[in-house]
Formats: sequence, structure tokens, C-alpha cells
Amino acid sequence: MTLPDTAFGFTPAGEKVERHVLDNGTLRAAVLTYGATLQRLRVADGTDVVLGLGTLKDYLHRSRYFGAVVGRYGNRIARGRFTLDGREHRLAANDGEHALHGGVRGFDKRVWRTESAGPEAVELSLVSPDGEEGYPGELTARVRYVLDGDALRLEYRATTDAPTVVNLTNHSYFNLAGSGDVRRHVVAIEADRYLPVDGEKIPTGEPAPVAGTPFDFTVPTRVDARRDGRYDHCFVLRGGARVTDPASGRSMEVATTEPGVQFYTGHMLDGVATPFGPFAGLCLETQRFPDAPNRPAFPSAVLRPGEERVSVTTYRFSHARDCNRL
Repeated sequence: MTLPDTAFGFTPAGEKVERHVLDNGTLRAAVLTYGATLQRLRVADGTDVVLGLGTLKDYLHRSRYFGAVVGRYGNRIARGRFTLDGREHRLAANDGEHALHGGVRGFDKRVWRTESAGPEAVELSLVSPDGEEGYPGELTARVRYVLDGDALRLEYRATTDAPTVVNLTNHSYFNLAGSGDVRRHVVAIEADRYLPVDGEKIPTGEPAPVAGTPFDFTVPTRVDARRDGRYDHCFVLRGGARVTDPASGRSMEVATTEPGVQFYTGHMLDGVATPFGPFAGLCLETQRFPDAPNRPAFPSAVLRPGEERVSVTTYRFSHARDCNRL
């Protein structure tokens, strides 16, 4: 049974932010209209497995995309520009000279509209005007959070009135232990290739094989087994992903219709600018590839009038109390 919706606060511009609580008897989630943010996600034993903030003020000033839906383009676009149909578009650069997660005021910093809300699902929408953050076309985005048994499903839809690019994803940080850090979590990613990046996290070229590299998660591997646990890379999916906390026995399976997943281990959180320190949570951001608008060989991120971009990502949770400890 859902609790009554309550105001979570007001933005400096006076916009009301709502908090929707969903409960299906197995999972319990709280979703904010600010950033279409997944603020809480409690699994069957009551453990909250996502990093969330307690106040709107914290989301305004201390968030690193915690739980938010990011867009218009999740991940990076090199040098904050791309060419579409012969026309160059210059974007707001907010990561050095690059555009990251939609720019200075991306979808994570917008108040979404509640379209429908019930005990087990909520649908939010946002209209991004032509030219916002440099992106062409008026884009209408929708995201629907659905509790389905032991799974949380996110359904994304987008339409446009002019050719544009779009890459919507959720930026939740997961910690299946509920506290502490995630370096002892075990990760498996069904991906034979990943995208090597340069020092500014821009893809250097074509996908490379994971075999024989620290990026091989085709066999379940502890986060800190290699590279000191520091990952912020896109993997080319041929299936899903799975994360397990051996100490508690909690697991999460991720399935998606998207071609890639950005695996980020939260090592850049500092505990000063945000309430959480390094490795407090890990992200599995299902998406199109970074810098795809500038890479014709990558799966296209282009959306045109008359089309609808639809994607679905499901997070399924289980708890094996007798799980072997690693």
C-alpha cells in the first residue's frame, strides 16, 4: 500500500517537489519529481540498497546524480559538440570541455511532472525545449517506475519535434550491504567487449576485447580484485549484469534493452562535497554508448520526428542467506 504523496520541498524558483512512495509488499521505493530520482529502495528484508539524500537542499547542492534520471544525453559527448544532418550543435560544457549527463542543468536538475501514480507504479514526464543546453528539438521524455514482484522496472520513452540525440539512463548508486563500501561486492557483466577511454574518459576508438584484461567480468569478480576497484567504463552488452554482496547474500540482476552499461564504482565520491565517501555505492547505468553522436560506428542515439525511443531496464533482487562468503 502506498503512503499519501507529500511535498518534499520547493526549489529556489518555487517549484513544488513531490515524493511518491511505492510498495508492493516485497519492495518499497520512494521517487522524487526532482530529477525523477529514485531516493529509496528497500528490498524484502528492509535494507535500503540505494544511496539517497534526506533533503531537497542536499539534492540541490550535494548530489552527484544520486538516483536521478540523466539526460538529454547520459554520459559524455566529446568537446561538447556534435554534427547532425550537416549542422553542428554546441552543447553546454560541464566536464572540462566536454558535455556530461545533459549539461549544466540536465534532466537531473529539473522538476518532472507526475502523469500518474499508484501503489506500485508512478509515471513522470518532462518537456525539454528546443535549444536547451544546446540540444536541438523539443524533446518530451517519460519515465515509469514499476514494482513487479521482486523487481524494479524502469520504462523510458522519448519523442521529438526535430532531429536530435537522446540517451536516458538512471544514475542510482547501489550498495547491497546497505552501508559501508562496495569493494567486496562481486560483479558479473555479460560483455565480451568494452570501450577504452582516454584520460578525460572519452572513447578512444572501437570496442576492445575484455579477455585477458582487468575489464573481464564474464566470470564473477570482486570489485577490488583489479585496478584497485576503480572503474568508470562502458561495456558492450550481450546479456545482463549481476551484483552480489557475499556477506549478506543479497543479489541484484540487471536486464536491459540498451546496448551498453556504464560500470562506475563510485571511487570519486569524496565524503566532503557529498555525504558519501569513495566506493559507497556502484552504478550500472544502462545506455547508448558515450560520444555516440560523434561515432557513426556506435549504435545510433539519433531520434527523429515520428519516432519513439523506448527502452526498459529491470533490477531484480534476491537474498540467499546461505551464500558462500568470498
